Amino acid sequence: MDQKDIWNKRYSDAGKAYLFGTEPNRFLARREALLQGGHSAVSIADGEGRNSVWLAELGLEVTAIEISSVAIEKARHLAAARKAAVRFLQMDMLAPGWPPPALHNAFDWVIGIFIQFVGPEWRERQFEVMQQLTRPGGCILLQGYTPKQLQFGTGGPSAVENLYSEDILRNAFADWDIEELVEYEDDINEGTGHMGRSALIGMVARKPA
Repeated sequence: MDQKDIWNKRYSDAGKAYLFGTEPNRFLARREALLQGGHSAVSIADGEGRNSVWLAELGLEVTAIEISSVAIEKARHLAAARKAAVRFLQMDMLAPGWPPPALHNAFDWVIGIFIQFVGPEWRERQFEVMQQLTRPGGCILLQGYTPKQLQFGTGGPSAVENLYSEDILRNAFADWDIEELVEYEDDINEGTGHMGRSALIGMVARKPA
């Protein structure tokens, strides 16, 4: 199956429940004051809307990019229930020629929460897309798992090559101002998809003005 079919099945199998819950990712939520310094945000591989809806509730103009039609339908329901305005786009962020010129340098914040569904052969392209979306002086906020997560088995990919280390992120964003980069462990409870002790890494990096 391709990524669209894989994720449609995962979100469908969850039924009416939200696979990763309806509350925002904790690393993201704890940077609320920092995020409110911006005007616009895009959440890539947004899933069922938990992060994009929360960002909209902060007062940001929010676009959500997601490949799964099932996830977007659930995200729209969540946004409507919470009276949050989010622009949802069903799109494969790795598609040739994406993002379109209209979205280049368009966002103060580019948010990537647990987007480790690709290996090293696609990671460079994925990060390139995020960098293109970020306006000069804007930021990328990234949350992911480190290789130690394979010992916990509480969520994330099973392929070690998909996971992040500090060196991987420092090399990928070598020309950016990395304002925060931290590896840590935490107990998380994000639906049934992410639950339990986890080996995490978080980054905030600013694009040169």
